Formats: sequence, C-alpha cells, structure tokens
Amino acid sequence: MLDEITATRYVTPLKEGGSLPGIVEADDLGTYVLKFRGAGQGLKVLVAEVLVGELARALGLNVPRLAVVDLQAPIAKYEADEEVQDLLTASLGLNLGIDFLPGSFGYDGSRPPDPQTAAEILWLDAFTANVDRTWSNPNLLVWHRRPWLIDHGAALYFHHSWPGRGARPERFAAQPFDASTHVLRDVAGDVREAHSRLATQVPGLLDSVTEEVPDAWLESAPGLDSPHAVRAAYREHLLARLETVEVWLPGGAP
Repeated sequence: MLDEITATRYVTPLKEGGSLPGIVEADDLGTYVLKFRGAGQGLKVLVAEVLVGELARALGLNVPRLAVVDLQAPIAKYEADEEVQDLLTASLGLNLGIDFLPGSFGYDGSRPPDPQTAAEILWLDAFTANVDRTWSNPNLLVWHRRPWLIDHGAALYFHHSWPGRGARPERFAAQPFDASTHVLRDVAGDVREAHSRLATQVPGLLDSVTEEVPDAWLESAPGLDSPHAVRAAYREHLLARLETVEVWLPGGAP
C-alpha cells in the first residue's frame, strides 16, 4: 500500500488545474500536491493516477512519490476562499498526495529526454490509453534535468462506464491510440523496441500495482461488488490490452 499520512496545513490552490488541486503540508514534514476525492472527476481519477503512476515507476520511469493523505475537518474550517472550503469539506478522508518537486518546471521541449526514455513514455501512454500528454497539456515536469511523469487521471477511460458494454476488456483492447499529438512523438526512439522490453514485465507487476489502490477508492458496481473484484477487472482489461499490440502501438507490432 502507499504510505498513509495526514495533512497538517493547506497552503495554496493550484488554480491552473481543472480539478483545483492544492499544495498541502503533512505530518511527515513533506509537501504534496493534493488531488481531492471531492473534485468533479471523482474517485476513479485517483485510481488511474495510482495505477498508471505506480506501473510507470515499476517500469523504471520517473514519477513523484505518491501517498494517501488523510484530510481532516479543521483544515477546511479555517480556509477563507469559499470555493476551496467547499472542496476541502467534500474531500474529508483519504485523498491522493503527489510529492512536490521544488524547482521543477513544466516541459517545454528545450530539454527533451533521451530517445529511449521518450519511447518508453510514449509506449506507456499508448498502453494505458492516456490521451493527455500533448503540447496543450504535456503533464511532464523537468527536475534535475530529467523528465517526471504527472497527471494520469485521463488514462484507463474504460472504468467510467463499467461494468456495462462500454467497459468490456476486448473493447479497451481494441482501442487505437493516436500518437500524432503526443508531446514526445518527434523525439521518441523505437517504440516497438520499448514494447519488447516493457510489455513482458507488466503481467508480473499488476497484482502489486493494483494493491497500491486503497479499498475506499474502488467503487463497487453491478458485478463488481468488492475491492477484490474491481482490482481483478483492472487486471483483466490491462492484460487484454497486451494481446492487441498491433492495434494501439505506434508503428505497429514489433
């Protein structure tokens, strides 16, 4: 499981984020970007953040440390901004904290990653159907001259409609990926070679990665009546995706 800590002070909102994330300090003396359970996108966005972020980390990509952050009522009580106070009040309980990287800056192409790393990031986004890493929203930070991946809430779109027809594993498996607007398309090396190295690792990682998600975030649905069943459904969809590489991998199957 991710480390569980408690927020001690709400510092400031990040108003450029659509879900109004905020900076908080926590009882481990760390500073975090907090993604709120009470934001409009709901808990499934937090689940996608953990699943994709922790899979990326396990595959060797740079992702800021994630933590489960308990937000308690006194913090909301003393917030002056009414909009922020409403969000804090709606988010009491377990939220997602992302380690704040001091001095990092948004990716602008001036310091591109090496071709192999860029290919691995492009492969990850194609595999998880993450459409949100474009020049309009790169979702990459540069810290200590290296790229760090953030904001994976738009990936794994299938869970917003399951367990109905729109969330069948075979439908997700057959979903193409358009790499034409990807922020790293022009600097990525051989994505097929990246697939050959990374895809074989995924089946052995899915159990541990899905266990990182708190039970409280795994919403039940008809046919998915327990956290165990929901985790199994995520694994089923991702394993099915691996079997259709010729559909979604930029450049086609290796």
